[in-house]
Amino acid sequence: MSRAESAFGPPSGGIEPDTTVTELLGILRRHLAMDLAYLARADGEYLVLQVINGDGRRFGLAPGVRVRPNPGLYRSLLAGTLPKVVADTRRDHHMVDVPVMEELGIGCYAATVVTDNDGEVFGVLGCISRDPRPDLRERDSRFLGLVAAYLSDAVIDLHRIWEARSQVWRSVSQMIDAGGPKIVYQPVIDLATGRIAGVEALSRFPYEHREPPRGPQGWYSDATTVGLSAELELAAIRRALQVIPQLPAAVCLAVNASPTTITSGLLDVLHDDETCRRLVVEITEHEYFCDDTKVLCAVRELRARGVRIAVDDIGTGYAGLEQLIELHPDIVKLDYLITHGMDTDPARRTTAAALVMISMEFGGCVIAEGIESPAELHTALDVHIPYGQGYLLGAPAPTASLACAGRKGTSLISTVAR
Repeated sequence: MSRAESAFGPPSGGIEPDTTVTELLGILRRHLAMDLAYLARADGEYLVLQVINGDGRRFGLAPGVRVRPNPGLYRSLLAGTLPKVVADTRRDHHMVDVPVMEELGIGCYAATVVTDNDGEVFGVLGCISRDPRPDLRERDSRFLGLVAAYLSDAVIDLHRIWEARSQVWRSVSQMIDAGGPKIVYQPVIDLATGRIAGVEALSRFPYEHREPPRGPQGWYSDATTVGLSAELELAAIRRALQVIPQLPAAVCLAVNASPTTITSGLLDVLHDDETCRRLVVEITEHEYFCDDTKVLCAVRELRARGVRIAVDDIGTGYAGLEQLIELHPDIVKLDYLITHGMDTDPARRTTAAALVMISMEFGGCVIAEGIESPAELHTALDVHIPYGQGYLLGAPAPTASLACAGRKGTSLISTVAR
């Protein structure tokens, strides 16, 4: 076998079968005193790891990783002519000149074919170990066979999970290969003057005949499940960055990036000082990440290059408030859940005013998202929120030029001010 790149990215992209399968692999691994037990699905010329039990990092293996079997060995395994248990791969003639054994440092190998209830080949059940296991005998293959027989029932569910996950991976991968999602641009308005201070790049995906519709949030959630979230976000960011030369000199561009994306290649797509000077990176994450040194180092590097940092969806939980205190972002995005109704709800209004005061303490500013009524706009002005965004001020436009050409914000703010 030769190792190949992972079809499903990092381990988080692997499938999630019933825990019974994982536990059964653990029983097999301990019975044979091996380092790793695995169940792999046959997929064309590859075997794709579905479930593992043990320390996969010792071998560079994880759910979703694909390997291409040595054709001769694989044919012998399928035909039943290959010993199911090879106690010492360095002394067995079947394993001579098989590169993967040396590449992964496999000293002991055990494997058998797994079929479904119709007798069709599903894949391979196997165990590997760094060191030889001279105490193993061919009779141990019977226990291996017992486990494989039990898994014949379980692979029905694995088939279903695999097919669903494969479809998700294909659709997300095709979107990345096509250059990422379509980008629309929503203006950010200076509430004191009505001028357009920036545009936010928002992802839009093609319509799909499915219920319920997936939508941008669904696409990014699916990309996360198959380990492609950073690649999809970076594709969207690359497409959005192309409009910076078209923007008026005083208008900045805001893009959304998760902490994973920030540490997985965002710095590499920022090629010049002008791009960095006019860029705002909104960190989209609802969990606390300020104890992640890699994220903090990447944020410091972004700031050193002139990029401004925004924290998205502030006001919706303790994690957001902690990040506000620890990170001191240049821009605080006030979540729609706070903006909507703050003209009639004293608690929302008080929260908005408090965030303005906190932000001023460390030199940041607030953008109120989701302003949809003149009353909400009036309240934003009343609590001294400097910037606003929402359908009342300007809907997302198909091009950055159209987003910057609107005069809706100016006329509305003039009316409200009177």
